[in-house]
Amino acid sequence: MASTVDAGEIERFSRIAEEWWDENGKFAPLHRLNPARIGFIRDRVAAHFGRDPLAFGETGAGPLHGLQLLDIGCGGGLVCEPMARLGATVTGIDASERNIGVAHLHAERMGLSIDYYASTAESLRDQHQRFDVVLALEIVEHVADVDLFLACCAELVKPGGVLILSTLNRTTKAFAMAIVGAEYVMRWLPRGTHDWRKFLKPSEVSRGLRAAGLSVEELAGIIYSPITGRWRIDPHDLDVNYMLLAARPRS
Repeated sequence: MASTVDAGEIERFSRIAEEWWDENGKFAPLHRLNPARIGFIRDRVAAHFGRDPLAFGETGAGPLHGLQLLDIGCGGGLVCEPMARLGATVTGIDASERNIGVAHLHAERMGLSIDYYASTAESLRDQHQRFDVVLALEIVEHVADVDLFLACCAELVKPGGVLILSTLNRTTKAFAMAIVGAEYVMRWLPRGTHDWRKFLKPSEVSRGLRAAGLSVEELAGIIYSPITGRWRIDPHDLDVNYMLLAARPRS
C-alpha cells in the first residue's frame, strides 16, 4: 500500500523531539518563523469564513471559534497551540509518536485541549474525516510520495474549506539560503535537515492540488530580514519559502 511516510525523515525528527519547545534549540528557526505564518493563517482563514481576525467575543471565543482545524505533521504543536488559542477545535497528527508525546504533554501544561494522534494524512482520509481548515506546514518536502500526500490533504478539506501549505521552492537561491546558509553557515538547522531535490516549485504543488479538486487562491513568499531578525509575508518573493492557500468549492 502506498504511503506518504519517509521512515528516515521520521527518525531524524524523532531523535530531537524533546527540543520542540526550546526557542534556542534545533527548532529555533520555526519559533522565529511562527509569528509570520500564524498571522497569515489567522488572517486568511478569518477572511475566508467572514470573520474579524482580531475579534474575541465576550465569552473569550476567538476568530476561529467553531472551525475544525487539522495540522498535518504537527511536530511538537508549535502551530496547534496558537490555533487553539484563536478558538479553533484543533487536531494535530504526526507520524512520529515521540513528537505527539511532546505535543500532548506541552498542551496539557498550557491548559489547552488539543486532539493529538500518531497518524498520517492517508489514514485520516481513509477514515473519511473532513475539516474546515487543513494545515500542511514545512512537511511536503519530507514525505515519501508527494502526489499521494497532496491528494490526501485535499480530500481532508470539507466543501467550502481551505488548505494552507508552506514549503521551500526548488531554486538556486533556496539551495544557497535554506541549505548552505541555514545548515552550514548560520547553523540554524542540523545538517541534512533538507534535501534540495525534494523542494517543490509552486507550480508543482498547485498542479497537484488542482488535480485533487482544490482551487489555488493565493501564493505568498516568506522572507527573512537579517536586519530585524524577523520573517514577513511578501506577495512577490517566492524564491525560497512560500505559503499557498487553496479552497474547495462549496458544492
